[in-house]
Amino acid sequence: MRNRERKLTASQIITLGFAGLILLGSLLLMLPAATKSGISASFADALFTATSAVCVTGLVVQDTATYWSGFGQGVILALIQIGGMGVVTVAVAISYISGKKITLRQRSTLQEAISAPKVGGIVRLTGFIVKMTLCFELVGAAVIFKGIWYAVFHSVSAFCNAGFDLMGSKEAFSSLTGFSNNLVINITIMLLIIIGGIGFLTWDDIKTNHFRLRRYRMQSKLILVTTALLIILPAVYFFFAELESLPLRERVLGALFQSVTPRTAGFNTLPLSVFSEAGIFIMILLMLIGGSPGSTAGGMKTTTFGVLISSIWAVFRKKEYIHFFGRRIEDDTIRRAVALLMLYLIMSIAGSLVISVMEDLPLLTCLYETASAVGTVGLTLGITPQLGLVSRSILILLMYFGRVGGLTLIFAAQTVSAGTASKLPADRLTVG
Repeated sequence: MRNRERKLTASQIITLGFAGLILLGSLLLMLPAATKSGISASFADALFTATSAVCVTGLVVQDTATYWSGFGQGVILALIQIGGMGVVTVAVAISYISGKKITLRQRSTLQEAISAPKVGGIVRLTGFIVKMTLCFELVGAAVIFKGIWYAVFHSVSAFCNAGFDLMGSKEAFSSLTGFSNNLVINITIMLLIIIGGIGFLTWDDIKTNHFRLRRYRMQSKLILVTTALLIILPAVYFFFAELESLPLRERVLGALFQSVTPRTAGFNTLPLSVFSEAGIFIMILLMLIGGSPGSTAGGMKTTTFGVLISSIWAVFRKKEYIHFFGRRIEDDTIRRAVALLMLYLIMSIAGSLVISVMEDLPLLTCLYETASAVGTVGLTLGITPQLGLVSRSILILLMYFGRVGGLTLIFAAQTVSAGTASKLPADRLTVG
């Protein structure tokens, strides 16, 4: 047994850690005490909910407020918190607090889990992550304050980009539609989503260098610029093309919120039925892009999107390499970005095709659900609770894939290194 444990790679530890947490959460949610009726939830419902919580997605088959008891909601909140921060991060933090020595192997695994550039200072960074997470969540809860439990639950859910809500007590599956004109709720939730989604390494840069942007890591600069553009540009579109019938204040808030939330938060302040097919498609693209590396968000990540766009620009300008802020990007990074793009497209499109055929539903509607699952978003056009077992299983797999990460799963499945010093003869291939 020890020999097997020693052979586990960092990718395998991360993959198994999330799987184990999902299974534990499922078992806890199957307890009679977890439901308001006192009747044990089915394994299918418990598994779907636990997966959605651990993978900080927000898709649900049972309304969180009306179906789950206080104990059940507490389990869901704990799963969101651990899933958002990362199983490995929480485990290392607990070990550190208990006074145990953090081994080099644990540090290396943690480095991969939070996408840190180096092992050095990784324990200090873990402490920073825990402190900043709790700080932002407590501040968010204090501002939201609609009752302690409501405030804490929604603050944690927003910071972890989970999208779970307790507003079903007013109307099932209503999310935050009752607060579309509430300035405080809108601004607070949006800030928590953005803060959780830009990544802990970016916040470490902000803490260390304050407003001296030139000192930031190249990755932090790219994340901040890409995040800003992905908020502003869709918001402008939603404001002028989708929400022209709303009063000005609600229109501005709705455009901004709907630009922020698809990149893996899952709340919505406006009924999704008000958006056209073009608006729905833009949300799908935002869901697939997601947040940033080392954050609570899912998706391909803003850095992947930035590399892909820059690669296209470099081809058009016949440049040999791509660069950001005076730093060249290695070819291996570009290959990984292309691989991630193809993985997310294949998974979401294939899943939507199967669900569309099995459930006899419009393809765009199914694509919205699968993109929401693989991007760990949680937005839904309302079909998830009515899906059959096979379709729900597809969404479960997509949520797990999206949270753990496609490349992490692939690396975890590899038992032998594919590296080799020899190269095959080169030949010319015409593309395009």
